[in-house]
Amino acid sequence: MSTFVLIHGGGDVGWYWHLVEAELRARGHDTVAPDLPGDDDSATLTDYTDAVVHAVGDRKDLTVVGHSFGGFTAPLVADRLRADVLVLVAAMIPSPGEAPRDWWSNTGYAEAAREQAALDGGATGNDDPYVSFYQDVPRELAEQAMSMERAHPSAAAMNAPWPLETWPDVPTKFVLCDQDRFFPPAFLRRLVPERLNIVPDEITSGHCVALSRPKELAALLTHYATTTNQNPPFIPT
Repeated sequence: MSTFVLIHGGGDVGWYWHLVEAELRARGHDTVAPDLPGDDDSATLTDYTDAVVHAVGDRKDLTVVGHSFGGFTAPLVADRLRADVLVLVAAMIPSPGEAPRDWWSNTGYAEAAREQAALDGGATGNDDPYVSFYQDVPRELAEQAMSMERAHPSAAAMNAPWPLETWPDVPTKFVLCDQDRFFPPAFLRRLVPERLNIVPDEITSGHCVALSRPKELAALLTHYATTTNQNPPFIPT
């Protein structure tokens, strides 16, 4: 049995993972999906990490998963708790010393999003979240997700440098959503090898894959947890 530590993205809550949690528990695993501190402009990435570590308690056999902005917190948790596996899902990939506010320009995100929007008729980056985030999520679920939005991350978390000096010594996987209208697939196909020196796995989904494809995502996470340590992993530096 593995424990899956599920870290939500910006503006979100732990509820985001509830369908994936049900699938993982049906497979005999344990899950932890805490709400990170929201509506607190002084909360830092360290505070977010502390909240997750506290929620995990003394659980072992950890697979740490971060979605979207959770990519800045998940490696910190994996490093502190000595996780077995770290999985980034449609996530931001930080570099040592990089503040989240700088990630967008450092990675060339804006240009990539403009290029993709020109190809898909403006769906990428659309102001309507039901077009750009929840296009493949059942409407009732999408409305429920929208009703839970909070002020997260904080200004403090956005402005402080990412604190690790190197990527954590944890086998790392990346799940790319091939219909993502927030982080364009072509953008992540370039960024993942550049920053992690791995090839992402792809799943047919928009950005909010835990709501649109929970069964498929749970199966992939279970695969990572049960097979990653069978072969020596590449650890990016």
